[in-house]
Formats: sequence, C-alpha cells, structure tokens
Amino acid sequence: MIKVLFVCTGNICRSPTAEAIFRKKVHEAHFDDVIESDSAATDDHHTGETPDVRAQLACRKRGLDISKHRARAVTQKDFEDFDLILAMDWENLTELQNRAPAPYRHKIQLLMRYANDFDAAVVPDPYYGLNEGFNLVLDYCTDACEGLLENLEKKARNLQREKAELG
Repeated sequence: MIKVLFVCTGNICRSPTAEAIFRKKVHEAHFDDVIESDSAATDDHHTGETPDVRAQLACRKRGLDISKHRARAVTQKDFEDFDLILAMDWENLTELQNRAPAPYRHKIQLLMRYANDFDAAVVPDPYYGLNEGFNLVLDYCTDACEGLLENLEKKARNLQREKAELG
C-alpha cells in the first residue's frame, strides 16, 4: 500500500478537504486497493470534532462529503506508518519536521509541491477568513491532489500488478 497523510493545524478544514479530494481521485483511477489516505492535525484542540461547517458546505457543493470525518492529532506512529506526510503550510511543515524521528523526516513535504496550475507554496488557512477561502482551499487541493496522483500512478500500477501476480 501507498499511504498518504494530509496535515493541517486543526484537521477541521484543509486536511480533511484534501483527503476527501484525494480519495475521490484515487477511487476514480481505480487505485483503492493500493493507495489509502488519512488526515490529521499538528494541534489537538479540535480532536473528535467534525469539520468546520463552512468547509463541509464548500465540499458538498463540489460533491464531497466530509461530515463523517473526526479530527485527530498526528501521532508518533504516523511518521512510521505513512509513506508521504503532506503539510498544508510552512508552520505545519516545521512542526512535523520537529516532531518526526530523523529516519522519517524525508516523508514530510508541502502538498502544493505537487500542484500544476497554481503557483502557490502553501494552502492558506481559511478558518479566520470569509467563505471564499474555503473555495480557494478546494481549488488548491484539487490541483495538488491531481499532481500527487499523477506522481504516484506508476508505483500504484506496479503494486496492482504485483498483487495480481500473487493471486
């Protein structure tokens, strides 16, 4: 399996949005059997909460349902378990690098490094802004998740081939 973790500050808007977009793209590409994803927070203040209502609404308008998501904080085990840990912004990236054991730091990157259409380094936090910020998150995350899946496609196909050969 290829395991991808999306991380933002509270796990109530950006990272669950990115996770939902990526899961949909993985499903559409028929890679459900070899790629899985999750999302988490660098902060534990929202643990157990549902996503921000504005994020849920913006996602719903684009055919994504994040209402069943429950926020969780990054654990030490996540650094070992996930192949890619994708931060939404510089603060999350720094926090993850500070927490990660040295052998796992190479897994941590900014999500937007995979974007093809937007020339932004980070996915801005919409939490304290207006509703339009949540739409921008969707645009940025959609672009970056498309690029991410393109990047993982060859490895995913090889994993599917290996699984088929093993029966």
